[in-house]
Amino acid sequence: MIRYERYAIYYAPKSDSLLGRFGNAWLGWNPETKRSTPRPKVIGLSSDDIEQVTTSPTRYGFHGTLKPPFRLAKNKTFEGLTLAIEDLCDTLKPVRGAPLSLQVIGGFLAFTPRDSKMAISALADQCVWKLDSFRSAPSDDELARRRQSGLSERQEALLLKWGYPYVMDEFRFHLTLSNKLSGERLNHVHQCLETASEHLLLSPFEINDLCLFGDPGHNRPFHLIKRFPLQAG
Repeated sequence: MIRYERYAIYYAPKSDSLLGRFGNAWLGWNPETKRSTPRPKVIGLSSDDIEQVTTSPTRYGFHGTLKPPFRLAKNKTFEGLTLAIEDLCDTLKPVRGAPLSLQVIGGFLAFTPRDSKMAISALADQCVWKLDSFRSAPSDDELARRRQSGLSERQEALLLKWGYPYVMDEFRFHLTLSNKLSGERLNHVHQCLETASEHLLLSPFEINDLCLFGDPGHNRPFHLIKRFPLQAG
């Protein structure tokens, strides 16, 4: 069994769905099969072009964060974590809403929800809160790295309490599609991706399970370890 350095709770579309097939191909990695995947054919962008603008999100796989990556606390086990996720999912309802939209967030391209934001945020809050006892406190180096971006007073408080500055009221659900881009390159990739993903943004967006991801370390891409269906209601 692989020993993972960190764990995370993500939304990830099933790899055989339209959204999953496109997102995994766009990033060149299928976290469910743990294999690289050919880049999609996109008018105006070569495979090399896509690879160059997706180096950062490829590391994490195509996903939307619900509970950010964390190291397992020393007094906790992987088996205990999976049981806690199962128990949590017994209390959580699936989320359904309007189709996603393609947006630019601070220079990053991402799919974001058009509605159901409050329901998704509530789902993420439960993941952060109910599973917090499994999280090891961040090291001084990790805290310093988080602070490099310049945190607000509220974000600093969240960092100290939950180990990450963009949770709870600072949380914004999104599925990252690119590195940080600017200028003509951002505009060009945005236009090409908008055309290529148009067919994906017609179906309602649904979160039917929580996905436990693992970080295998050495800068290798994250793995999808297990799906946990949302069972309530």
